[in-house]
Amino acid sequence: MTRDQDKPRQKTLITHAGSDPSRQQGAVNPPVYHASTVLFPSLQALRDATANPHQQMYYGRYGTPTQRALEAAYSELGGAAGTISVGSGLAAIATVLSALATRGTHLLVADNVYQPTRSLCDRHLRALGIETEYFDPLAVEDVAAKIRDSSCGVFIESPGSLTFELTDIPAIADITRQRGLPLVLDNTWATSLYLREFELGVNISINAATKYVVGHADAMLGLIACDADWLPHIRQVANLMGQYAAPDDAYLGLRGLRTMAVRMQQHQLQAQRLCEWLHDQPEVQQILWPAWPDFPQHALWQRDFSGAGGLFSIVMTKLEEPALSVMLDELRWFGLGYSWGGFESLILPVNPESCRSETHWDESTTVLRLHAGLEDTNDLISDLAAAFGRLRRFRQS
Repeated sequence: MTRDQDKPRQKTLITHAGSDPSRQQGAVNPPVYHASTVLFPSLQALRDATANPHQQMYYGRYGTPTQRALEAAYSELGGAAGTISVGSGLAAIATVLSALATRGTHLLVADNVYQPTRSLCDRHLRALGIETEYFDPLAVEDVAAKIRDSSCGVFIESPGSLTFELTDIPAIADITRQRGLPLVLDNTWATSLYLREFELGVNISINAATKYVVGHADAMLGLIACDADWLPHIRQVANLMGQYAAPDDAYLGLRGLRTMAVRMQQHQLQAQRLCEWLHDQPEVQQILWPAWPDFPQHALWQRDFSGAGGLFSIVMTKLEEPALSVMLDELRWFGLGYSWGGFESLILPVNPESCRSETHWDESTTVLRLHAGLEDTNDLISDLAAAFGRLRRFRQS
């Protein structure tokens, strides 16, 4: 048997990684360690732990076996040298950008990133004397042209927030590698299950584990997966900033990780069926989901990804607020709310133009972002059919 044949596949890894029942009195799952102070039997033991705080229990903020089990499992899933767990996806983004950027440096960020990422760059980093420059996520040559001697890194989100454009990750990785810069990816939509980011040249990968890793809309969690070159520095900065995932949330993240493969497969199937139905509605002009055959970068999705998240958007003819309210207020199964990745279906009107500077969005349309949950798709389609029916009656009145 070859070495590749010996290596477990991702669905097996996700089920068993980070678990050691022999050290847990036979329990399948690690216990939740609530700890701040950790006591040592001798001065030498205390000195040893202080020298290796990530190898032994040292102080609660540095992590306990609960957090380390989650970090080990996610690292193994994606092929990272190590993972750092923090309190939210935005905390993960803030930690990484704080580690890369210092006063006088220049940061390149894709124009389609998560709105709070832009706010962090435009407000907090700017106040610290750090310049953020945005680039068209579809224009690889734009990245090469905008890199300066003072550049400290390139940050991308693929697919992008709200409109789901895909960036050619290997092409940008080639550029950053040649210029000696780290490439950071927000990989929340696909996770390391569906996008093996380190194999494509990414150095630091961020996951808002609140979403698919936790999977049940009941915990805030962020994961920073790093290659060997960047892990020590990012971990040091996380420690300096006091970034830390609560043990209960880390436990929920590890528990969610065990079923993430089957949940994400179902989310994808649900999204596929919803997109098929929505495609036939005359009000829907475009479906923004990388797995959709007519999506502009569908071939790129096929090349780099092994699956799709259940989050997507639809572009509709322009709806004013009264029409939107009539359509959405009486939905039964689709909730109106932020976040996504849980078992429940969600829908939200979004405005891509409000968070762009290098690319532009046609504001003569209405964009609705949907998360395909785990309900019966017949019920979800009936819910949407009723919503479109209300919209049509309102327009005719």
